[in-house]
Amino acid sequence: MHGSLGPLDKMGLAFMHIKELFDLTDRVAIVTGGSTGLGKQMAEALAEAGAKLVLCARNKERCDLAAAELRETGAEVLSLGCDVKKLESIQRVVDETMARLGALDILINNAGTSWGAPIEEMKLEQWNKVMDTNMTGAFLFCQAVGKIMVPRKRGKIINIASVAGLRGSPPDFQAIGYQASKGALITFTKDLACKWAMHNIHVNAIAPGWFPTNMSGAVIERNQEGLRQRIPLKRFGDEHDLKGAAVFLASTASDFVTGHTLVVDGGQTAW
Repeated sequence: MHGSLGPLDKMGLAFMHIKELFDLTDRVAIVTGGSTGLGKQMAEALAEAGAKLVLCARNKERCDLAAAELRETGAEVLSLGCDVKKLESIQRVVDETMARLGALDILINNAGTSWGAPIEEMKLEQWNKVMDTNMTGAFLFCQAVGKIMVPRKRGKIINIASVAGLRGSPPDFQAIGYQASKGALITFTKDLACKWAMHNIHVNAIAPGWFPTNMSGAVIERNQEGLRQRIPLKRFGDEHDLKGAAVFLASTASDFVTGHTLVVDGGQTAW
């Protein structure tokens, strides 16, 4: 059985080989916003580590395409439509995951959006759309999967935050709803980790820096050189840079890590 205790070391403790610590064989993972960008990259990583996947996003067609690509590598993948702003949509994903795959071990809350506007001009509906997607959606998904994970006394939850949630940004970047939602998500992660540690549920976050995606591509294109100069490694994140972080936080390797925000930003926040 996956995750069973290996041979004992000299102190009588169970020994696990490093490959076992990162092995996700037969574990079931939901990845929201898993059809493109960072979500797709992390889904690929979990599949490569052996997980069965549920990709969900508002755009079902894009989910279907991403799922088809992953199936070509031998992965078992479900593709489901989901609007994380709607509780009934989230519940359908969780119910279908259990009905068809019989388990739920990992949740990656990756679905997100942004809206660029000066604070004095931002409309309430624009603010609400960002907060409802980035923060409330993560809360609702955690609540839904918690009803399965808590009784089973196991689970890994990974909330995708951002370095934007760690501090303010210069006036030329006007997306205060995005920054506020990601800051809230980081604090939510810490508090939920404290609440659910007693149930052996690990709750962590990843805070990516600048990665070219559908959402960030235009901003990067307009400010490419200036942004690169703020990153010690002098490059943007690529199609592999989140894989290790995602597998680490989803696997047995991170069993003594909870309430943590893992920053993956090329050193941007180390300046």
